[in-house]
Order: sequence, then C-alpha cells, then structure tokens
Amino acid sequence: MSRAAIQDGAGVWNDAALSIEKGHFFALLEERQITCFASVTDNSGAFVVMDEVAQEAGVLHVPLPAFFTPAQIDHALVACGAQYLIVEGSPEHSRRPGRAVRSLTICHRPLQVLALPVRSIERPPGTFRVSFTSGSTGQPKGVCLSREGVMGTAHALVAATEAIGLRRHLSALPFSVLLENVAGLIAPRLRGDVECVMPPLAELGLTGSSSLDVARMDASVRQYQPDSLILLPQMLRAWCAWLRAYDKRAPDSLKFVAVGGATVGERLVASAHGLGIPAYEGYGLTEAGSVLTLNLPGQSEPGSVGRVLPHAQLRVSPQGEVEIQSPGFLGYAGMSRDPSSWWPTGDLGSIDEGGFVRLTGRRSNLLITGFGRNVSPEWVETALRDQPAIDEAVVFGEGEPTLWAVVWSSATPEAISAAIRQANHELPDYARIGHWCPAVAPFSMQSGLATANGRPRRDRILDQHRDRALLRVGDRGALHINKSSFSFISND
Repeated sequence: MSRAAIQDGAGVWNDAALSIEKGHFFALLEERQITCFASVTDNSGAFVVMDEVAQEAGVLHVPLPAFFTPAQIDHALVACGAQYLIVEGSPEHSRRPGRAVRSLTICHRPLQVLALPVRSIERPPGTFRVSFTSGSTGQPKGVCLSREGVMGTAHALVAATEAIGLRRHLSALPFSVLLENVAGLIAPRLRGDVECVMPPLAELGLTGSSSLDVARMDASVRQYQPDSLILLPQMLRAWCAWLRAYDKRAPDSLKFVAVGGATVGERLVASAHGLGIPAYEGYGLTEAGSVLTLNLPGQSEPGSVGRVLPHAQLRVSPQGEVEIQSPGFLGYAGMSRDPSSWWPTGDLGSIDEGGFVRLTGRRSNLLITGFGRNVSPEWVETALRDQPAIDEAVVFGEGEPTLWAVVWSSATPEAISAAIRQANHELPDYARIGHWCPAVAPFSMQSGLATANGRPRRDRILDQHRDRALLRVGDRGALHINKSSFSFISND
C-alpha cells in the first residue's frame, strides 16, 4: 500500500482509496443536483472526501460545529441556503432538521442525507466557503469567502512552513473551525507529502467547544507522534499545567505548534518552550480566510503574533486599529461588502521595525478609568493569567477609580490575592487590580461565559458578577471584603 494520506478513527487511507470514496460522493451530488450542502460531522475521512469533492465540483460546502445549539444550526442553514444537511449516524439518532432521503457510507462512516425546505437565498457572487463563527452573540455569523481567500491562505502557509519539514499533522480542533480546516487540512493536503491524522475529537479529550481532558490529549499526541498541532491558548495553558504537575515534557516529535484564536501571552509561549512544546503564536480572522500573521522557528519575536504572511495586507490606522485588505472576504451571509476597501478588525495593535505585529486588545473592550486612563483589559488579563495560581481572569473598571477582576481558579483566596499582587508589581499603577471576586463558573461555552474559541463574553460575566462581594487586594497581604462593590479608591 502506498503512503498514507490520512488516518482517522476508522482506518488509514491513501490517495487512491480516497479517490474511490470521492467518486461515490460525487455521484450523490450529481444525482441530487446539489449546489449547496451543510454538514455536522466529527473529524474524519468522510469530512475530507465531502470537502474536497465540493471544492473540485464547485459546490458550496458549509461545515457547522457540532457544538452549535439546534437553534443556531437552524439559523445557519437558513442563512446559507443549504439544500441538504449531512450528519453522522442513523436517522433516529440524527435529531436534526430535514427529511432523511438517503443513507451512505464514506470511509466507513455512516451518514444521513437530510433534505431541507427549498429556500431562495442570495449569496455574494464567487462564494466558495461560508464559515460560521460563534462571535459574541447568540446567532452565528456566516462569513462568505472566495476561493482566492481560502486557497491563498493555504498556499501562503505551505510556503511559510516549508523549511520546518512537517510530515505528520494531528488535528486537535474541529474541521468546522476555519483555522483547522485551512491550516490543518487544506494546506497539508496541498503539500501532498503530509499525513493528516484526524482521530475522533473525543479521543483527543475534546468535548463540545471547550471541555478538554488534558490527559487524553497528551496521550494522543504521544500515540500519534505528530510533527505539528494547532491549539487554542486555553488548550496550551492546560497542557503546560498538566506537564508541570506530572513532571513531564512534550513528545520529541513535535516541530511546530501553532497557537491562536485568542490572546496567548509571551510567558505562556516561553513556558511551553521550556516543556518541549515548540509553540508559535499567530493571528488571523475568519474574514481574512484565517491566518494573517505567524511566528516561525528562527523568525519569531516574543510578545508578537509574527510577521504578516505574503498573501495578506495589513496596516494600523491612526487610531491604532488593525485594518486588513482582504479581497477574499465577500461579506456576511445576507449582506455584501466592497472587497476593495480596508476592513477594520476591531483589534488594537502596532507593527514594529522588524515587521512583527503586536496586539494590545480589542477596541470595543477598551476601558477608560475614572481617572481618564485608557486600559486594554486583555493586557492586564494576560499579566494575571501568567501567574500559576490563576487559570482565567476577566478585567472590568469602566469609569471606576480602580480596576477589578473576575477570577477562575482552584487556588485559595490568599494564593489568588498574592498572585494578583505579583502581577500588579509588573503593571503601571493605573492598570493594577484593586479588587477581585471568584467566578461563578469556568469561562466556557457550556457555562455561557465564553465563545467557542475561548474569548470571554464580557457582558454576561459582568451581569453575573457585578453585585457579588469583592475581595480587595492589600499590599500587606490582607484580604478585605468590599460589600459595596466600587465605593473606594485606596488599594492599601
């Protein structure tokens, strides 16, 4: 048998075997005259077949996350105008909208084809991919991308990582996430000499959008011995903590671990390197076809998100906002845009003399304290998360005399307060935390306090914590309960 092209939980497939599977699926598209279909599936060879046949046939494939609620899936199906929905399992277990019209098996995966109500939907001309993001509201947004936008990113990643010598990639994120779809599947498949390993996400310890069994993930990485991985920051943070707790190092096979999707932080990257994880921070947006900038081995700058890749155009406005020019971004489902204009990302940042991009936070999250100082909460939150005693933190303080934080941690209140004091020593006085309270739940999609990629839902966190008793951070180590919330200025 020739070299494996992919390996999933059901088998090992070379390109010849995949070609046969593709023929069966292409026949289905022709039989049903499908021009747009959505799918809700696990990572597998079946996904690869559906995605690549759709690309070759000029059919629009819309991968939807399995962790979307039924209402979110319904909204996405209407917004993209899908004729069919393809799901895993038997009809009685699919519990999805639509009428089952066909069963089929691709790469040993049983699938159901569900017919959806006929809808007349106008999409921007040239739409090649609609990628739905959870965003910060309940209804997902459908980002319409051109072939140029998606494949341009993939080709740029192939060129950027050529010298690293990657030959096996392990997918630890769902293919419904554009980052993994483009950087972890399309780009390696373009190279042609990279084996793509895609076990069921549960085998990797990932359940839903943000529930992670770190021990299972570590075991899978050791089992498959990949050269590369793509992780979200909270996954990297949890893995580092687990390795430290068990006095272990990451497998020697790893050559490149890309990290993005939310703020990473210089200390987390340094900690990962110390544990044998070759972590490199990058930055991208769904609207840009995924990755825009990337640190690489021998071409990295601590604290940055890397240099702009050749396919991307990026600048910083006079107001400090990062803007991109992305001809691949055609608009949102149901809306269109002028592809020639510069598009504001909402991220604040700068570009240094070496061409490295540094991000400081979100423009919409910028806090103005009661003393008129502008503070990006992400900056302070990164300093807090750099402390081992703090797992997650979200900072508030708009119009208030001092900043305060909601903290998720298993440490004692005394240890958390000590960690905050340590972080405060590294921050200017106007950015220091004056008081904090423990979070009512972890910041995750399940709790409703974070998006799928781990970004906190600040409005919900504020609503659930604004009236809770707050612990003051005293310079002499004392903890003081502040029942009246924001009535004081002193931080003694």
